[in-house]
Amino acid sequence: MDIRLGENQYGKAETRLVRVDRGADRHSITDLNVSTALAGDLAATHLTGDNSGVLPTDTQKNTVFAFARDGVGEIEDFGLRLARHFVDTTPTIGKARVRVEQYRWERIEVGGAPAHHSFARAAGTRTATVTYDGEQAWVVSGIADVTVLNTTGSEFHGFHRDRYTTLPEADDRILATAVTARWRHAGHAGTSDWAESYREASRHLLEAFADTHSLSLQQTLHAMGERVLRHRDELVEVRLALPNKHHFLVDLGPFELDNPGEVFFAADRPYGLIEGTVVRDGAPEPGLAWW
Repeated sequence: MDIRLGENQYGKAETRLVRVDRGADRHSITDLNVSTALAGDLAATHLTGDNSGVLPTDTQKNTVFAFARDGVGEIEDFGLRLARHFVDTTPTIGKARVRVEQYRWERIEVGGAPAHHSFARAAGTRTATVTYDGEQAWVVSGIADVTVLNTTGSEFHGFHRDRYTTLPEADDRILATAVTARWRHAGHAGTSDWAESYREASRHLLEAFADTHSLSLQQTLHAMGERVLRHRDELVEVRLALPNKHHFLVDLGPFELDNPGEVFFAADRPYGLIEGTVVRDGAPEPGLAWW
């Protein structure tokens, strides 16, 4: 029986980095969680314990901190800098993937004016994944854990039934979800205005959620991805994961009270999880795994 080493990678997961930019008029903060993964000619360390081709994961962590000394900028650019560095300076490494989560902070207002150095954590996490193979780079931007809710304008009926189906049909329900979306950039990495692209893609996602009269969360998912692609030419693919945050109407009959769609129980689990991809026709496929 022949046995061989399959695909492998290694890296440093979840390096927490906070950078403070101390401007004269006000401070600003960049709060990141950075994970690196490297792959290449690494058979020796697996098969014989020869580590001469291994760049330590501790070194990867230190590199993240050192690169931040010169500023972070947009997280897509920061990921590209790191990925290219690891591949271009380490002979045994042929591919690098850098995943960055950016936690959002909003400036606190004092007396109606923004504070100089005080912040409150904001909802939602900005994300970016950069993959580089020594020649080409792919960039995926995104947003995670943005909770949204429509109090009406959502239905769910006409679904398949079998002997185990108890769910009643609904022609007016609360629709709530925590949006996790990622979108792939077309063309050569580095040609996008990352900040504008992120801002506008996020806006179109949320506007589509609000504008869509939903007959299913699947329909809403497609509408969100389609709207992003129709308005952002630099993007070619959107992947979304939408957990259905169920809100069930409470039966107040035992208390001799009616409930005209006003009192709900918010259930946290189990929940439906709707996932899907919306792709621009003719979009080039990435040359390596990029998610």
